[in-house]
Amino acid sequence: MTDVETAHTDGASHGMRSNAELIGREDINDVAAVLAVVGRQETDGRHLVTDQCPAEFTWDYEKGARAKLDKLYEKAKKAQWNGQTDLPWDTEVDQEKVVLANAEANNDALRWSDTDVAGTVLEKWDEKDWLRFGIENQNWLLSQFMHGEQGALLCTAKIVETVPWIDAKYYAATQVMDEARHVEVFSKYLDEKLSGHYPLNGHLGLLLDDILADSRWDMTYLGMQIMVEGLALAAFGFIHAMTTEPLLKQLLRYVMADEARHVAFGVLSLQELYQELSASELRERQEFAFEAAIRMKDRMLMQEMWERLEVPPGDVLKIVSQAPERDDFQILLFSKIVPNLKKLGLLDAADGWLRGKFTEMGAIAFEHLSDSTEDADAFADGSPVERQVA
Repeated sequence: MTDVETAHTDGASHGMRSNAELIGREDINDVAAVLAVVGRQETDGRHLVTDQCPAEFTWDYEKGARAKLDKLYEKAKKAQWNGQTDLPWDTEVDQEKVVLANAEANNDALRWSDTDVAGTVLEKWDEKDWLRFGIENQNWLLSQFMHGEQGALLCTAKIVETVPWIDAKYYAATQVMDEARHVEVFSKYLDEKLSGHYPLNGHLGLLLDDILADSRWDMTYLGMQIMVEGLALAAFGFIHAMTTEPLLKQLLRYVMADEARHVAFGVLSLQELYQELSASELRERQEFAFEAAIRMKDRMLMQEMWERLEVPPGDVLKIVSQAPERDDFQILLFSKIVPNLKKLGLLDAADGWLRGKFTEMGAIAFEHLSDSTEDADAFADGSPVERQVA
């Protein structure tokens, strides 16, 4: 058995698993089931996940044995920035004006079409209601990024403990600092510039729990570095392009520069390992990637926002079914994930099982895009601040 298989403490034999076993339902497009999962924050403000991973020392201290990881580590040391002093926090942010300006800049009507909202409470919304919708949408979206960054903070600390290579431990330590900074700046922006944050989305919470609870170090990489960070990188790019708010635009640009390294780190590390795994081990990783993809797609229905706006679940179901084109944006978020999974060999391993799943989702066309090891940001010299000045 391989080291990663031996390290798995569950002891269960792995066979063909159905969608119901992987994601809790057979139909990946069962919107009613998706909407039924809403995030709730624990009353004591804590969320505990049992983590049985073994921490691993290495006595091989040779720096640079894995040259590409070493190069990434050296770039990361130069690319650190200070979330308190390198962003223009004195920028005034009027959230209502930002929502209106973003809609105008992107030729996007603040109010949805009559067809999209027919037969729902949204039919009776006035301009004030739609403005509140825009504000809450922004609060919800950035809140999920913030929570995801804390998940990445915990996962990367775990990678420092569990990955067996010194070059990977070195790089992962720089990412721990990156993630702490990301949590800091998103929290500051939400609570000081916007109007507060939402609890963790239920579907994202299920995924983060699964990633943290798995005892195998490569599953932490796959779930966080490839899947969660890959989707975040794509989402940050879309929001950066669409927002008119200068502080958020600069914040996202700095975060994106870090995230490009994080995803490349995952690809470089797993590419080596996955060449050594058996077909059954690769299938297990394919299934984990598929589960992660569905969880991240499910979270985009924004259950917590609709609940705060007091829109009945039945009306949300109508809205989603009457505006299927909104699903297109969710699929676009996988543009950074699919080419990386292809680079890792996971799309076509085990008789192409994962290729079939992404084809079913409508995301397979992204496989021909460049993977994250080719991202200019990943190996850029200097910090985002220095590059901007240059």
